[in-house]
Amino acid sequence: MKKIFKFLSLLLIFTFVIGSSFAQTVNISGQIRPRYEYRHGYKTLTPDGFKAANFISQRTRLNAFYGNKYFKFGLVLQNVRVWGDVPQLNSSDINGTAIHEAWGEILFSNKFAVKVGRQEISYDDQRIFGSVNWAQQARSHDAFIFKIKPSNTSKLDIGFAYNSSKASLFNIDYNVNNYKTFQYIWYHSKFKHLGLSLLFLNNGMAYNNIGNGQEVVYSQTLGGRVTYKKESLKLNSAFYYQGGKNKFNRSLSAIYYTANISYSLSSSFSLGIGTEYLSGTSSKNQTPTFTDHSFKPLYGTNHKFNGWMDYFYVGSYMYNNGLVDFNLPLIYKVNKTIFKLIPHYYAAAAKVSVKQSNGTWKDYNNNLGAEIDFSVGYHFSKTVIISGGYSQMFATKTMQALKGGNYQNTNNWAWLMLTFKPTFFSKK
Repeated sequence: MKKIFKFLSLLLIFTFVIGSSFAQTVNISGQIRPRYEYRHGYKTLTPDGFKAANFISQRTRLNAFYGNKYFKFGLVLQNVRVWGDVPQLNSSDINGTAIHEAWGEILFSNKFAVKVGRQEISYDDQRIFGSVNWAQQARSHDAFIFKIKPSNTSKLDIGFAYNSSKASLFNIDYNVNNYKTFQYIWYHSKFKHLGLSLLFLNNGMAYNNIGNGQEVVYSQTLGGRVTYKKESLKLNSAFYYQGGKNKFNRSLSAIYYTANISYSLSSSFSLGIGTEYLSGTSSKNQTPTFTDHSFKPLYGTNHKFNGWMDYFYVGSYMYNNGLVDFNLPLIYKVNKTIFKLIPHYYAAAAKVSVKQSNGTWKDYNNNLGAEIDFSVGYHFSKTVIISGGYSQMFATKTMQALKGGNYQNTNNWAWLMLTFKPTFFSKK
């Protein structure tokens, strides 16, 4: 903690000493976000005889930003904990304080900059790259990004990452649950009512090839997203293709597409309809001898998609039967309060089968069931938000075949969260 206060003191002194030299921006802020959760069927169906989990987690952050016409600097210190995970007289936390972001950006001109260090990478609707803000720990990358602005309405980012488990004298295996390396190009342009984004990602994963040591295998994700907004109407659609090799050195060929429309009936109420398709691999073909057809959203904010109970693509399901998701978002705003109600219907994109003890396969229909998500958010002030929600899963036997548990049990999830975001110091 003393080091944190030293840093803040030095930053403030630096600000006032050079403040008269050139234009600058300094901002020091924080965040405290405790969240209570009730889990009885969250992520997976509840097995018989198991009781619900109840706990409170908390994110605590200290954010510092400095910028002038030559460079920018960002630092985010973070602690994530569960209330009661250490005794009252503890000498240290289980997770401790971590650096969520620590980056510098050189501003060579108005059209070209280079950003390097630990940073969040988030693009478009966050389907492939996202900050994963719902997770208390969130997501950040150690990366190097060229940021180019060809015009006032277009952006081009070229990013690189290369990871190692530690400094070493000789080459060592990389066994961290992470990518070994990636390279990507992201382009975005705005037109009158249209927006267009294009993305190419070359993703390298460490693969332990028995007898030949570790190597890096690469998959490629290529596609784009189109948005349209005019008055009360909003449309968006996206398509991506994945090829190359998955992290098990298995051939990969998968697709993703989505289409969504929303319309504001008034300043308070909007409704929408959407669909997503993530290709999958049939149960009988989920072996190394067959091509992997399961699309992987990789580094996206997956909690945002396919239901808030996180049955799909949040830490699991990347190599499974794929998904078809039909949803109907309803949003109502009144004064400082926002209500959201989002029903989902799910189906597997590829055939679900379970191998029996006698070696034969039992096939299931593709209907996985439905989920209803409801949330309320109240902006008590500019820096304090109170929010909560409830979700219910209505699963089928097919869902049980994929996830285990018991589809006939009550499978639900509830949460209540307070978010405090104070600004301690701000100077422009």
